[in-house]
Amino acid sequence: VCLFVSLSPSLPPVFCHSSYPSGMLKDNSKTLAEVGIGNGAKLMVVGSTIEQVLGVTAPVDTSANASATSATGTKKTKLCESEKHKKIIAKGKPDDVLVGIRGQNDPLPAQPLTGMVNSINGKVRLTFKLEQDELWIGTKVRTDKIPMGQIQSILAEPIDGHEEYHLMGLQLGTTEHSRYWVYWVPSQYVRAIKSTVLGQ
Repeated sequence: VCLFVSLSPSLPPVFCHSSYPSGMLKDNSKTLAEVGIGNGAKLMVVGSTIEQVLGVTAPVDTSANASATSATGTKKTKLCESEKHKKIIAKGKPDDVLVGIRGQNDPLPAQPLTGMVNSINGKVRLTFKLEQDELWIGTKVRTDKIPMGQIQSILAEPIDGHEEYHLMGLQLGTTEHSRYWVYWVPSQYVRAIKSTVLGQ
């Protein structure tokens, strides 16, 4: 139906749309007569010049760029470089921290993992209750019994300058604020923690 735009040579059919009181005319392969529009009928034609079309920049796929920069590691910020984590890490290793071993993967010990701290620098122990399918997060004041199915993901990253230990975030809910952070997790247990909790 874009034959009508021959009145304006600068608008090729591909860049126009014709509208009629009954709605948009979608089939550009038909003539006006074929769609039942006769003499005296009024049409509205909306279009753009080639210059206008070429002047529009295609939207950038930010997710693709983000993935690319993440893959190359050029712009990805390490967890331990954020201010909230740096403050805890700067306090140093707890006195009773377990020995960390870099580049090794060990099964979880029979006893709880101790000697770690949380985001308020309080002592934390992790107990894996496999028979109840729960992870117990214990502090001096309370013990939270978390069903392992509630933990949606686990972030873990070596601590700069202390790669035998990891910073670990347990995703307990749907927002970033529902992530429970544990510092000074011995690196040799990170894979076993993920496997036990997430089934990976």
